[in-house]
Amino acid sequence: MGGRGIKGRRKAQDKGREVRARINAEIDCPEVRLINVDGEQAGVVSTSDAMSLAGESGLDLVEVSPTAEPPVCRIMDFGKYRYEQSKKQAEAKKKQSVVEVKEIKLRPKTEKHDLDFKMKNIRKFLDQGNKVKVTLRFRGREIVYAGTLGAEVLKKIGDALEDVADVIQRPSMEGRQMAMFLAPKKNK
Repeated sequence: MGGRGIKGRRKAQDKGREVRARINAEIDCPEVRLINVDGEQAGVVSTSDAMSLAGESGLDLVEVSPTAEPPVCRIMDFGKYRYEQSKKQAEAKKKQSVVEVKEIKLRPKTEKHDLDFKMKNIRKFLDQGNKVKVTLRFRGREIVYAGTLGAEVLKKIGDALEDVADVIQRPSMEGRQMAMFLAPKKNK
């Protein structure tokens, strides 16, 4: 097992790029803080001594904390380590929830029935735990009424949904449209 040169990859949490876990001969620093097979610290030793200890036990020397001074290395079965890491990542991925931003598009003169139907959809999206972007689009000369009629329509929607939604961004103009963001109410 020792010295077979398996290259593992783990995701860098901070930068989103792949970082290789250095093992055996890839570790190029003069000395390392060694953790033995039993998980106990063996202290700071030279890298060559650490590699010979790993070779004697038939395992790999794996750099587990490259940023420490000196780097922390552990004697372990690297294949098993990679397997456990992939299991942890899969478990973490299962537990995470993805919040989507759904968008509802309206016009300034949308009729009451259509507005009620769209608000029913907004409620459904909020109940599912998603955020909602309500967009009011203006065509031609309708843009003149953006400050009055447009703000009034979005305020009416915000007031009607205040029992299930928090307004996280007040109505604001984005080109020829006015947008408002809603999120599920936190204290239900």
